Amino acid sequence: MHADRFLADHLLIAVPAMDDPNFARSVTLLCQHDESGAMGLMLNRESDFTFGDLFGQMGIQTPDLALSERVVLLGGPVQPERGFVLHDDGASAYASTMRVRDGLFVTTSRDILEAIARGEGPKRCQVALGYAGWGAGQLEEELGENTWLTVPASDAILFDTGLEDRWQAAARQLGVDLSTFAVYAGHA
Repeated sequence: MHADRFLADHLLIAVPAMDDPNFARSVTLLCQHDESGAMGLMLNRESDFTFGDLFGQMGIQTPDLALSERVVLLGGPVQPERGFVLHDDGASAYASTMRVRDGLFVTTSRDILEAIARGEGPKRCQVALGYAGWGAGQLEEELGENTWLTVPASDAILFDTGLEDRWQAAARQLGVDLSTFAVYAGHA
């Protein structure tokens, strides 16, 4: 796959025929994709935790009750105990940050959670536990098998669209209505 064909900063939209329970009806932001593989965060699955649960486990205090009640996402099946903060600004302020694109970052260090709890964090963020990962060539193989639709990521889907609407909303960016999409996959 040529460098311009890598899909970092794209959404993977599971086709209705996806039978892997980890990814059925999922939308995954590809944070990194190159010849060695891919890493992404699912954006439409709730975990069993809230921000308040996460802060409590880490000994972080917050006076913001609404923030404490926000749901933490299930980012994927790999390392479900590891936290990832997808956010829109302030990358230079945190210890361990990966740039997805200008204005979109993933941070894994505690300092961003402390800033969020104090009300000093990024304007928009999603917190996820775990991630989705693919080895070298694995994602390309799945794309060749028509298991995923892809579309460039949009901040509206990442931060503004409700979790339950993200799968359909992402597909609509391609002009696809998943409720009428064929529920089988295969090769001609």
